[in-house]
Amino acid sequence: MFARLVSLGVVLGMAAPVLAADTPAKPVTFSKDVAPIFQAKCQQCHQPNSIAPMSLITYQDARPWARSIKERVASHQMPPWHIDKTVGVQKFKNDMSLSDDQIDTIVRWVDGGAPQGDPKDMPPPKPLVTDNEWQGVRDGFGPPDLVIKSADYTMPAQHQDVWWRPMSDIPLTEPRWVRMVEIRPSNLKARKIIHHSIAYLVLNNDPEAVNTLIASGPNRGRFDDDDLVNRRPQLMEWAIGKGYDLYRPGTGKLMVPGEKIAWDQHIHAVGEEITGGSEVGVWFYKKGEEPKKRSYLVGFTGIDRSKMLDIPPNSMAMTEGFSVLKENAIIENFQPHFHLRGKAMQVEAILPDGSRQTISYVGNFNFNWMTNYIYDDDAAPLLPKGTVIHVSAWYDNTRANKNNPDPDQWVGYGDRTVDEMAHAWMNVVFFNDDEYKALQAERKAKTAKPTNDNEKQQ
Repeated sequence: MFARLVSLGVVLGMAAPVLAADTPAKPVTFSKDVAPIFQAKCQQCHQPNSIAPMSLITYQDARPWARSIKERVASHQMPPWHIDKTVGVQKFKNDMSLSDDQIDTIVRWVDGGAPQGDPKDMPPPKPLVTDNEWQGVRDGFGPPDLVIKSADYTMPAQHQDVWWRPMSDIPLTEPRWVRMVEIRPSNLKARKIIHHSIAYLVLNNDPEAVNTLIASGPNRGRFDDDDLVNRRPQLMEWAIGKGYDLYRPGTGKLMVPGEKIAWDQHIHAVGEEITGGSEVGVWFYKKGEEPKKRSYLVGFTGIDRSKMLDIPPNSMAMTEGFSVLKENAIIENFQPHFHLRGKAMQVEAILPDGSRQTISYVGNFNFNWMTNYIYDDDAAPLLPKGTVIHVSAWYDNTRANKNNPDPDQWVGYGDRTVDEMAHAWMNVVFFNDDEYKALQAERKAKTAKPTNDNEKQQ
């Protein structure tokens, strides 16, 4: 639907904010206006010895980068929140984006010569991150209750891609429900070499952890045997730039004694020898507050596996995939996943009555930031069984794509960084008909408009 309105070439161009002609000029300084924005939205990564290429703590840090900062924020590349704000769900639990006013302030600061202003106007400094901190800790959830580490791998400076698949024990003596989970590379340098890391559950006696409620293509009762994305029950998938998975209240994942984690870590060489692996942090529900519903991590395909993927040199391409929900469901989040040529992805729900609903659209995908967009509980799409999840994917194999290593190459489907793939990672919770009707009624009651003045006052 949205693809009919916007061609990929248009999507790739982003316009900088423009002030109205009658807007009175207001001097913008770093100390008073820009530093608070950087502190709120940028400094958790842009600080000394962190993953960003430069610090934005002080005026002296930021000033040399002023024009680059303007370009990145005006094109919505930074902060890494690339979801389209004109279509689909627009309420999120982890929104890190800049508002239009914040973007306008930064642009006017740069256009005005990037002045420092009075240093006394600087906001009080925030504590710096001095280690490989959890995103969940930064966002106020406290430290994880359990951390499970993989064995490390040493990647040479020059080498072919490696898939490192060690096994880790889960040290539990009783079943525990998970409310949030986060994977991170085991050290800051390892963030350079680990493209993605998936934690699969190796089950002992928990068959319900295996999701059979998605039908893709001709398989109506299970996943495709060669579906490399959904072949095993997954605790979490992490890729460059992703944070945590936070499940909606009353839902989660169950971990039981005797299980193990089988890691699948895609590691690539970056010109220096680096040793590292992955670790997963697990936040449990308190005992007595266990949820009633499981959340299943599903990679909805953006590729018709009967046609696969074949991108000619110096060209753009588009693929699409279709998956059927066999039960009523809530979609909790959206994380588009591509490699170097991926540029845009749309997820659409085709309802049983034939109507269509755009769930989310990312039109300016950046390989370096696999951002996870976690929907607000009341905004998460609630869909009836029989709904088709339609994933459309666009690729840019031209020189205009700055991430493209070689536009003269044909590109096919594959696991290597120089290959391509397309799927939408989404956590899904399933409901029976009575539960689905109750959720519908609950949402309708929350969105009902007041009918008289007394209700308006209440």
